[in-house]
Amino acid sequence: MPIIRGESGLTTKAFVAVSLSYVVLMTSSACAYETNPFIIPLSLPAPTDSAGSIIVTDLTGNRRMDYLVTGPGHVGAYASSGRELWVLRADVVVGGSAESQGLPGHHGPGVQAGDIDGDRRTEVLFLTRDSQLHIVDGKTGAAKLTAAPPVPEGAERWEHLVIANFRGHGDRDILLQATNKDGYRMGRYVAAFALDVLATGDVTPLWQRDDFISCAHNGARIGDLNGDGRDEVIGATVLSPDGELLHTIPVRGHLDSIFIYDVRPDLPGLEVVALEEGGANRVFLYNASEVLFITDYRGQEPQNAAVGDFDLDRAGLEVWCRSRYNEHQKPWTFDSRGQLICTYEMDNVAPAGWTVRGVEVINVIDWTGELRQLAAAKERHESGDVCIFDPITGQFIKHIPEAADRLYVADVTGDWREEIIVWSGNELHIYQNTDPNPRPECPRLWGDRQYCRNKMTWNYYSP
Repeated sequence: MPIIRGESGLTTKAFVAVSLSYVVLMTSSACAYETNPFIIPLSLPAPTDSAGSIIVTDLTGNRRMDYLVTGPGHVGAYASSGRELWVLRADVVVGGSAESQGLPGHHGPGVQAGDIDGDRRTEVLFLTRDSQLHIVDGKTGAAKLTAAPPVPEGAERWEHLVIANFRGHGDRDILLQATNKDGYRMGRYVAAFALDVLATGDVTPLWQRDDFISCAHNGARIGDLNGDGRDEVIGATVLSPDGELLHTIPVRGHLDSIFIYDVRPDLPGLEVVALEEGGANRVFLYNASEVLFITDYRGQEPQNAAVGDFDLDRAGLEVWCRSRYNEHQKPWTFDSRGQLICTYEMDNVAPAGWTVRGVEVINVIDWTGELRQLAAAKERHESGDVCIFDPITGQFIKHIPEAADRLYVADVTGDWREEIIVWSGNELHIYQNTDPNPRPECPRLWGDRQYCRNKMTWNYYSP
């Protein structure tokens, strides 16, 4: 796995694990980019299909968010300033349809980042198609560790990885997931490993299972649902940090999408929103111990969603569902109790020239700095324009002419509001809200542990 360009110059370091919490950007001064959009040239090949994507993290230790970009055969790191840090040529596991090609699915970045050994430097982790786990220094790309945990019988390779806190020692563990190599692929195989143990050459898992019910189109998500400081593993089944089955939701078809938020602030912990395809085409809300509601809208497939505080007059968060329609989408929205709030036709609210196929890669976004959240999306089934819209009314708040191959939303400039990051051809385009922030005193979103989890592990179906 040679570095083909970068600033390495470092030898491989010993991998030492200590019990320190992961590093997040709790505070830092805002640094607005000098142009809007701010453009970062990429030396990675432009996307030709749905393989590979983007995440952001502090790679250099200067409390600024940097960019990790993956594509077939490449992992690239770019500083917040736009300067290239390093690019590795590696057969990283990224791909298209999860059910036919395996995880991480359409737009899945296939990469993780965090301080996983307590050296106060960010490490970057990814899998290659020979089922090896690679850990490199985030600032330089220099190799730190390579491990080859055994692949479960019936699986082709390890395909999906998530940094986790299973033992209560901070982000010192990792979840690996694989699909069955024959037939309709589902991520039934999961195994947890202690990273400090892997560093000694011991590939014995903390626990493993072959009966996990995952989303059909994307990998397992993690989150501390019950607030005990350790992560659960979440799909249609919920596993404890020790790998024990907590419960399974009664899916009749399969899950398309999954989201983890504090949907019901009146209840302790976090909740999971899951969308079913087939069966009754239902929307589920559940937590670590029980199902809170199961609902549907006239039996129609919800397919994609955005979960946020879209209506300040209602308690909790709202769940906006895109609908299945390949053209002339008719989205609808549920409240936190599963009651229908509204529905409308996207054609009636989209700007002139917007595709009749509607929107895709729908992200909740804190754009204005107000309490009410909005949604960001791109034109569906094409490298197209980007928008910000109100999920309750469908009104398009902002229309950005683009040729977006990928869309990612995160706070990168530091004023806690979120920016829109577009991968277009051989460039990243970062769009920021240049209006005054009405609530500049708010803490950065990166201080929320689940925000970090959500932004690290995502794909087309579950931004």
